[in-house]
Amino acid sequence: MQGYLIIQLHAHLPFVRHPEHEHFLEEDWLYEAITETYIPLISRFEKLADEGIPYRITMTMTPPLVQMLRDELLQNRYSRHIDKLCELAGKELERTRNGDPRIHKSAQFYHHHFNHTRWLWHERYKKDLVGAVRRLQDHGCLEIITCGATHGFLPLMQIHPEAVRAQITVAAVHYRNHFGRDPVGIWLPECGYYPGVERFLAAEGIRYFFVDTHGILDATPRPRYGVYAPLYTSAGVAAFGRDPESSEQVWSAETGYPGHPDYREFYRDVGYDLDYDYIRPYIQATGERKNTGIKYHRITGKTPHKDLYDWEVAFARADEHAGNFMFNRMKQIEHLAGVMGPDRKPVVLAPYDAELYGHWWFEGPVFLEMLIRKAVHDQQVFRLAAASDYLRENPTQQVATPPLCSWGAGGYAGVWLDGSNDWIYRHLHKAAERMIALARDYNEPTDLERRALNQAARELLLAQSSDWAFIMKTGTMVEYAVRRTKEHILRFNRLHDQIRTGAIDEGWLAWTESRDNIFPEIDFRVYRPL
Repeated sequence: MQGYLIIQLHAHLPFVRHPEHEHFLEEDWLYEAITETYIPLISRFEKLADEGIPYRITMTMTPPLVQMLRDELLQNRYSRHIDKLCELAGKELERTRNGDPRIHKSAQFYHHHFNHTRWLWHERYKKDLVGAVRRLQDHGCLEIITCGATHGFLPLMQIHPEAVRAQITVAAVHYRNHFGRDPVGIWLPECGYYPGVERFLAAEGIRYFFVDTHGILDATPRPRYGVYAPLYTSAGVAAFGRDPESSEQVWSAETGYPGHPDYREFYRDVGYDLDYDYIRPYIQATGERKNTGIKYHRITGKTPHKDLYDWEVAFARADEHAGNFMFNRMKQIEHLAGVMGPDRKPVVLAPYDAELYGHWWFEGPVFLEMLIRKAVHDQQVFRLAAASDYLRENPTQQVATPPLCSWGAGGYAGVWLDGSNDWIYRHLHKAAERMIALARDYNEPTDLERRALNQAARELLLAQSSDWAFIMKTGTMVEYAVRRTKEHILRFNRLHDQIRTGAIDEGWLAWTESRDNIFPEIDFRVYRPL
C-alpha cells in the first residue's frame, strides 16, 4: 500500500421546517435529498458492510440536517411525500404501458425504485436515517464528522469569537447527543478557515478539518508536500487540503463524469412535461410545476433535444467510470509516492457535496458502490481511509498556519460577502454582541427567562446560516433567503427586548419554540464572554 484516498461526502441542508403550512415548497429540498441521496447512499453502504467488504468513507452530517431527519413532523411529511411518489409511479406504469417501450422500461424502474425506497424508510430504517448512519459508524465503515451548528461562515464571525465558539460547541454537544461519541473531525462551513479558529476546535477534542487546495498551498511556512500531506496547526488540529485532480474528474461541468450523455438529465421531469391536470395532485406545495423525480431523458449533449434514458446503460457507464477513477488514483498515488519518498505516504482528499450523488448525478450512488468494491478487490496501491486513520498511522506532520480561505468562487469568502448579501452582517454582528451581553448579565435567570435566552440563541444561530447569503449571491430562491434572515433577526431582537424589560410574552415564546425547535439541548451560556 503506497498511499491513502479519503472520500469525504458533505451532507448538509439548511434548517427548513414550516409547521404553520400544510405544504411548503422549500421543505422539498429535504424530501428530494432523502429519496435521491440519503437512502440510496445508506442502503448501498449497508449492502457493502453486510457483505463484509472493508471500507472507510467520511461523511459530514450537519446539525441542521440531523435535526430535520429526526423531527417527527418532517418524518411524517416525508412519509406522505414518498406515498405520493409511489402513487404517481403506479399511474405512470399504466400510462406508458402501450407507448414507447423505452419509456415504459423507465416507468417500471421508477415504480420499483420508489416502492423499495418506501419499504426501506418504513421497515428497515423505521424513519430514522440518523440511526442507520450511526450504526454504519459503529460498524467502522463510516466516519461521521460534524460541522458548524447552523453552517455559519466562521471567518466573517471572528469579530465576535464567542459567536464562533458557539457554532462549534453547540455542534459538538449536538453530535454527542446523536452519535454517542465525541466528534473527531469537522467540516468547517464552506471550508471557511481563519487563523485562530483551531483553538475552539481543539477545545472540543476535534482533531482535523478540511480546507480547499489553496488553504494548504498558501500556508506559512510553505508545505513541503503540498496538499498530499496534512498540516498541524499551532493548536494541534490537522488541516487536510482538497486534491484538485480527483475533484475535477467529478465536479467539472466540461470533463466530469456526471456530464456524460448516457446519464439521466436532471432538468427534464414529468412535472413539467406532462399535462397539468394529470400532474397537479403531485405538486401540491404551490400548484406550480416542479420536479417530481420521474425523468425519462438522458443528458444527450448540449442540445434541446434529449434522447430517452436507459438506466441499465447508465449504471454500466457508472461502473466504467468507477474503474477509470480508481485507475487514475492508482497512477496518481504511485507517482506521488515516488516523489515524496519512502518515509511519507501520500494522502489524496476527494471532497464532494453528498447531494451530488443521487440528486444531481442520479447514478452517483452506483459509482460510489462500484468504486468501493474495485478499490478493495482490484488494486493494492491505495487504501480507502478516514482522516483519523491517516493521523493515527502518521502522527508526525509539518506545523504551519493556513491563510483565511474558503472554497467557492475566488476562494476567500467573496461568495458570502458580496453586494447581494453584505447588508446582513451589520445585523448579525449586532445580534451577536447583544447575545454575548445577555449571557454575561443573566447568571441566575428564572425558568421563563432561561427559555427566552435559549430561544434567542437559537434564532441567532439560524440567522447565521451561510446558506442564506449563498442563495442571495447565486440568485435562486432569493426571496426566501432574505425572508428567513430577517425573520430570525426580528425574533431575536424581540426576545432580547422582552428579556431586558422583563415583559416576556410566554404565548409568543412558546409559538417560537415550537417553530424554530432546533437544538432542544442548547444552553445560552455558550455565549458567555471569553
